[in-house]
Amino acid sequence: MGGPIRATIVGSLPRPGWLAVPGILQAPWKVPADDLPEALDDATRLAVESELAAGLDVVTDGEQRRRHYVWGFLDGIAAVDTAHLAMKPTRGQRFRTEAPVARLIGEPEWPGPMQVDALQHVRALTDRPVKVTLPGPMTLVDSLQDEVGRHSTADLAMVFADLLNREARALAEAGAAVVQFDEPCFNIYLEQARDWGVAALERASAGVGATTGVHICYGYGGSEVTDWKAINRDWSHYEQSLALVARTAIDQVSIETAAVGVDIGVIELLRGKDVLLGLVDVGRETAETPQQVADGLRRALDHVAPDRLFACTDCGLVLRSRAAAAAKMSALVAGAAIVNRELACSAC
Repeated sequence: MGGPIRATIVGSLPRPGWLAVPGILQAPWKVPADDLPEALDDATRLAVESELAAGLDVVTDGEQRRRHYVWGFLDGIAAVDTAHLAMKPTRGQRFRTEAPVARLIGEPEWPGPMQVDALQHVRALTDRPVKVTLPGPMTLVDSLQDEVGRHSTADLAMVFADLLNREARALAEAGAAVVQFDEPCFNIYLEQARDWGVAALERASAGVGATTGVHICYGYGGSEVTDWKAINRDWSHYEQSLALVARTAIDQVSIETAAVGVDIGVIELLRGKDVLLGLVDVGRETAETPQQVADGLRRALDHVAPDRLFACTDCGLVLRSRAAAAAKMSALVAGAAIVNRELACSAC
């Protein structure tokens, strides 16, 4: 706290080992169903405490209540089966041939606010701004097997955009400071993002009475993703996806730069928006130093005003150990403090 540059995370944090097996996406709960609500409350409290201890300016619930950032929304939608899964090519087969996905078995319906109770639980733990994350409509339909076939992929994305919009509006009304849509698919399906993906995002965020954001990355820190990053040589995707998002009313954009060969200068495309700059690699346990974070922030200041810049993680920290996540959050805060002090001195 105490300077124009702030620190936050994309969304997720590791879960306690007593709640789910660490280091695994979509890990099943270890806690019996009758005890699960209390366990999720406890895990959320621990996540928020770790964010506050690090000194983050904007906090999340660490996505403790969601086995997966997409399924956390789909679990509550009528006519979506997240128990009996299908296999489907996803993410352009960038990381694997097929992945397990939820199944659409009827016409989807929003049952009413699904994450408001969780938001209120976090707000009772802190007076700092709280961000809530939702899947973006393009990434959501990429993570879903449509077994009904009434809609094209683009039309189905619009259907879910409307459902997401109702949830996002409810969250804003309940006091969420930021509602963020996670759209990693914007860096994969570039033509579809241009043709209908950005329109679906705008539909999902329309009229939301809170700061709206979109997170666009190159994937989590699992081995399949880190292996792909190690051999990939084309990092030009942001030149197209950020140019598209720049024309929308979305307030802030979260991108990845720590674990990839992305030129920070690409954020020049986002002039006038908040930039959540990924300066922490979520694919390794070793924590960045505050000076490494500060170096990235200094480079970013050539392209974004300090009061629109956030030190952030590349993506979610769910796959890291709790100790590593805590160290990485502390590095973000300390790195931002270094540059904030420099800015204050230069203004003297």
